[in-house]
Amino acid sequence: MTEPRRLRGHKATATCCIASRDRSGVVATAGEDGCICLFDLRCKDAQHIAEVAQEPISSLSFNPGNEDIMLVRGTPFKSYTYNKEEINQISCNSKAAFLASTDDGGDVKIIDIRQHCLYKTLRAGHSSICSSVQFIPWRSWEVITGGLDSKLVMWDFSKGRPVKIVDFGLPDTKNSSSGAQCLNPAFVHAIAVPDVDMLDKSDKICVVARGDAAGTGILDENARKRLHLDYSVGGHAAAVSCVAFSLFGEKGKLIISGGNDKSVKVWDCSKYDGAVQTGGNSDVLRLNINLSKKVNWLCTTPTDSENLVVCDTTKVVKVYSIS
Repeated sequence: MTEPRRLRGHKATATCCIASRDRSGVVATAGEDGCICLFDLRCKDAQHIAEVAQEPISSLSFNPGNEDIMLVRGTPFKSYTYNKEEINQISCNSKAAFLASTDDGGDVKIIDIRQHCLYKTLRAGHSSICSSVQFIPWRSWEVITGGLDSKLVMWDFSKGRPVKIVDFGLPDTKNSSSGAQCLNPAFVHAIAVPDVDMLDKSDKICVVARGDAAGTGILDENARKRLHLDYSVGGHAAAVSCVAFSLFGEKGKLIISGGNDKSVKVWDCSKYDGAVQTGGNSDVLRLNINLSKKVNWLCTTPTDSENLVVCDTTKVVKVYSIS
């Protein structure tokens, strides 16, 4: 792995990043300095730096279908103040009709961004901090959330109630590494679901970044556990902080995870034999990238090079080329 390209613009730690689907090579990053930096990877320097908040920005998202609009946790241009606690992640559905935001109180707010009003509040799914949220592209009225109560919750947000709850804190008799959960709780730090145009490569799955020894977990669309990408197949040695599907090459074929063990791992789950239990096929790990700092967030771009963007615990964003 060659030395990464370095993107400079933040005055404090870079917390998150997103890549444009419509404009090749365009990447936006946010940081603890309350700034958003917009980069065009064809150019040397940041194209635009905007101070949009007086506090750290934990999440941002392009508006699908109109990437001239960016949704930012903390943005002043159009403000929604429905969450009572600190917001951890925001996500927009594929039709740009609804915005979901999760908070420290465990609530999930579904906001109608066309009518500019609160649509639903999702409660009683999480008993602790709700850390992550994603809409399910192939199910128009469903959203999936993860929390620091070790739960993954699938919701019907039109009715405002859970459809299915998976508790990773419960012992998994099929997983030999479950005994390590007493030392490292199975907190859900991040989740990723594939876009509709990725389903022929990835299938209808949810990838879960966990804090315990099971590392990165993959579930099918009915929330049944499919496999664990743990240490036995070259997985992370500490909590996994973020996960993403590849936008480059064959979309959705690869899964990329970043962790507190200062590493990024690229997984090819088409190499896995499909067994639910841990172990069996080491070919699933395609690439390991060792870093000097813990990973805060990562994203991929739909280009042949400079296609992996990593925010670690420094103010400099790194860009790698995965072939």
